Amino acid sequence: MTRTGIPARLLIVGPQGSGKGTQGARIAEIFGIPTVSTGDVFRANIAQGTELGRRVQAIIEAGNLVPDALTGEVVRDRLAQPDAAAGFLLDGYPRNLSQVADLDAFLDDRDEQLTAVIELSVPREESISRLELRAAEQGRTDDTAEVIANRLAIYERETAPILDVYRERGIVEEIDGVGTLDEITDRIVDSLEARGLVRRAAA
Repeated sequence: MTRTGIPARLLIVGPQGSGKGTQGARIAEIFGIPTVSTGDVFRANIAQGTELGRRVQAIIEAGNLVPDALTGEVVRDRLAQPDAAAGFLLDGYPRNLSQVADLDAFLDDRDEQLTAVIELSVPREESISRLELRAAEQGRTDDTAEVIANRLAIYERETAPILDVYRERGIVEEIDGVGTLDEITDRIVDSLEARGLVRRAAA
């Protein structure tokens, strides 16, 4: 919990290539909360060879998205851990309206709600350019222009609509996602501080 008593329960949303993973990690560090990334949790479980990891790996290798029920199970388990009691930053969940309802139900049971939703706004052309550059730098031959366009289409069709739900609740902070890393981080922090959140005190 922040020093003002306002819990930093955050969600960061943005299309692939928006930099939400990088910014999410920065914001979580600044406000002293854990990042809860479904992708990271899945990858960790796969690497550790857990039962969950084996289930997830089979789904991913078949080229499918991890089902909502399994994803929700993973997130609920992570949010129930002690380090997330005072706040958290969600990255990658919820990714559709069904998952929004699932998260709402979980938080309602705990008499909690999200404090803010950070929307990183990046033009489609910028996202594509960043993803193509990343694919070239990392030698990711599977990140073709066709694959990238398909991922962005899925985001626009399934994930973007969740922002309308959160806008109705008045908790969306739309952030210009174009600029240097520091400029974008500063924009996010300024918007959250305007809501009454206080960054973690320096050690």
